[in-house]
Amino acid sequence: MNQSHSLLELAQQARGAAAHLAGLDGAGRRRAVEEVAQALEAAAPDIVAANRADLAAAEREGISKALYARLILDQDKLQAEIAGVRNVGRLPDPVGRVEIHRELDTGLVLKKVTCPVGVLGIIFESRPDAAIQISTLAIMSGNGAILKGGRESEQSCRAIIHAVQAGLAAAGVSPAAVQLLTTREEIAELLRLDAYVDLIIPRGSNSFVRYVQENTRIPVLGHADGLCHLYVDQAADVDRAVRLAVDSKAQYPAACNAIETLLVHREIAAGFLPAAAAALRAAGVVLRVDGTARQILRTAPGLGGDADMEDATDADWSAEYLDLVLGVKVVASLEEAIAHINRYGSRHTDSIATEDPAAAAEFLSRVDSAGVYHNASTRFADGFRYGFGAEVGISTQKMPPRGPVGLDGLVTYKYFLSGSGQVVADYSGPNARPFTHRDL
Repeated sequence: MNQSHSLLELAQQARGAAAHLAGLDGAGRRRAVEEVAQALEAAAPDIVAANRADLAAAEREGISKALYARLILDQDKLQAEIAGVRNVGRLPDPVGRVEIHRELDTGLVLKKVTCPVGVLGIIFESRPDAAIQISTLAIMSGNGAILKGGRESEQSCRAIIHAVQAGLAAAGVSPAAVQLLTTREEIAELLRLDAYVDLIIPRGSNSFVRYVQENTRIPVLGHADGLCHLYVDQAADVDRAVRLAVDSKAQYPAACNAIETLLVHREIAAGFLPAAAAALRAAGVVLRVDGTARQILRTAPGLGGDADMEDATDADWSAEYLDLVLGVKVVASLEEAIAHINRYGSRHTDSIATEDPAAAAEFLSRVDSAGVYHNASTRFADGFRYGFGAEVGISTQKMPPRGPVGLDGLVTYKYFLSGSGQVVADYSGPNARPFTHRDL
């Protein structure tokens, strides 16, 4: 935060800038997004250098491998993020979309029209690329944004937001539309600014999300743990299920959409687990297994006994490792798998591997998560992969927006009613005029 301004002043400035941004047409906001992309390209050497400094500091402080992996923003990743900025700019305009157009009576017409939320307060952890995605989505949806990244990504985020603000200025938009906070103390102050901030989006642990919810009057869109599962049904194709397990766990284990628990039906366990264990171990994954899985794997040829295998405890079923560690449990039925997921999962993303359409349908309908997949890796739970261009996070709450939150999750709506002098009294009493309620 600019030390010459209080957070209250910055929030006031963000609200004014957001109102101007909301008043632009789609072309104006697209131009702002393109200017941001160009500014990020121009600032790429500074951003990469700042990220290297963050990485060096993180290494000295000994942060976890998962956080370190999320912190990396090298030249290739930055160019991919800039391409994502331009992808957002090409998406359909989410603002001003008419969702209801209805005649209530002759000359009395109702419209439900999308509009920006206002000012977003977004608190996220180490990933500096999140600052790029969040800023872009806020601009394209006509919202202001106040961002607070993790301490470990501070230098990267400063360089990124400096470029974003330069792009906004080049487009004739106040740079105050996107602000960056840098101290932990500012979080508590931000949560008190309900007169200026319209929505808080925290990305972090369940305990942190709960802290935010309990300490603000601002609506909160929670993004909590990513405790994802893959269930291998008795009717699964073994080779396909092995590929799904390896991709869902090892393709990028630090991601919130990587699986943390592998559930296996007991009827397929003897045929599936040895092949899966060999492939997962080859990818560097340590297995934490229940007693049944251990018994199967201990005697399987070519697996080397207990190597890379630990006993699971009850705590493992609630653990978000964000690392090359995977809990493995053998279950007696689809029913038990669903019950396990609904008890221990975080309502993020869960997948079933099966060739049985009835089992897949039951899993998809009964697992209470934002993403439920059939024969697909949980790693697909991502705004870019869904065609949203980017995301501000993945919402694990039940009320919408749910799952990856892109542009459509950052707009609300108004009801416009246009009449010709009608009054409610005309539609009341024994001679009440009837409504036509005709969609136009």
